[in-house]
Amino acid sequence: MQDPTREAAFDLLGAVLDRRRPLEQALDALPAMALRDRAAAHRLTAATLRRLGTLDAVLEPFLKKAPPDPVRHVLRLGAAGLLLLDTPPHAAVATAVALSRGRRLHAFAGLVNAVLRRVAEAGQAGLGELDGPRLDTPAWLWASWGDGARAIALAHQREAPLDLTLRPGAAVPEGGEMLPTGSVRFPAGTGVTPLPGFEQAAFWVQDAAAALPARLLAPQPGERIADLCAAPGGKTAQLAAAGAQVTALERDATRLARLRDNLRHWRLQAETIEADATIWQPPAPFDAVLLDAPCSATGTIRRHPDVPYLKRPRDIRAMAEAQDRLLTAATVMLRPGGRLIYAVCSLQPEEGAPRIAAALARGGLRHDPFLPTELPGLPEAITDEGFLRTHPGLWPDRDGMDGFFAARVVKAV
Repeated sequence: MQDPTREAAFDLLGAVLDRRRPLEQALDALPAMALRDRAAAHRLTAATLRRLGTLDAVLEPFLKKAPPDPVRHVLRLGAAGLLLLDTPPHAAVATAVALSRGRRLHAFAGLVNAVLRRVAEAGQAGLGELDGPRLDTPAWLWASWGDGARAIALAHQREAPLDLTLRPGAAVPEGGEMLPTGSVRFPAGTGVTPLPGFEQAAFWVQDAAAALPARLLAPQPGERIADLCAAPGGKTAQLAAAGAQVTALERDATRLARLRDNLRHWRLQAETIEADATIWQPPAPFDAVLLDAPCSATGTIRRHPDVPYLKRPRDIRAMAEAQDRLLTAATVMLRPGGRLIYAVCSLQPEEGAPRIAAALARGGLRHDPFLPTELPGLPEAITDEGFLRTHPGLWPDRDGMDGFFAARVVKAV
């Protein structure tokens, strides 16, 4: 009997690993199915991607030769159920065998059965002396993260918690932990819609690190502020809730529609414009600009475990060039003395400090370093140079946070 969860997870895993398609896009493309099965398929796929290197290492001793990719995907999903999601052994093996037959891999059904039975017999002991964090991280990423690689990779093994940004004056929903930086945290797996205050738009979902750039911009009531590359709108909401007059730019029509829907739900006002920020010109200079630039998104791997399998080193170089163009455009939009926050949800060094160094070298800006006192409860996230640098290994006792880089510059008078 076919299992809709495994069937969907097989399609999702193949979309990411074989066709380099983002997991969320692949999820949206699934045929209609019960929400429960859809959520379970996403959970199984995410768990498999999160520990892919470890799962392959567990399977390897039981394979005399490399199987075709579709068969390997079946084995990976079966092993993930056994070792990561506590699926009963008989169910994990039976559903994997059924999946192989349902996908016209009949010739490999016996192999799937035999290998997964061996994995089940070994159980957690099969993980043995495996270096999971290293196995689960592509070599080029591990090397790029330097001394922090192991702490970051360890954090990537766990599902991220749910973080909320509260509307000013809103109460902390029951069960939430108020973090020192002002976000509210719930354990991983918490549903947002059942939380008290959701229907009243008392909060929005936003990782604790993602909330920091707008807070460090310190928006003031009445200030004219541009939010560039603004979708899905969490930072726009922060600026608008602080009383700023916000212009939110987004060049992707679909993402802009989502931003507008979010603002309507949150009952917040902002001017929204579909435009490419590198060529759009404002009618008058802004007091401040928040540029959360498109990037490699390696800082969000806990939430998007497909990222390591979608990105390549050459992608980082292309991103850096685009970030330079956006920084130049953002500078033009500022009034003299206006401030600019540049931020990326990336762990890659190339997308951080070198982009600010390049912007300063082009002229017209000065660096305005962040001070540790501007970030109560997280002074260690401010570097010696005055940049913001967070990563998933920070706050290990609180389940970490996304990886972000941010810097503040001021336009010359």
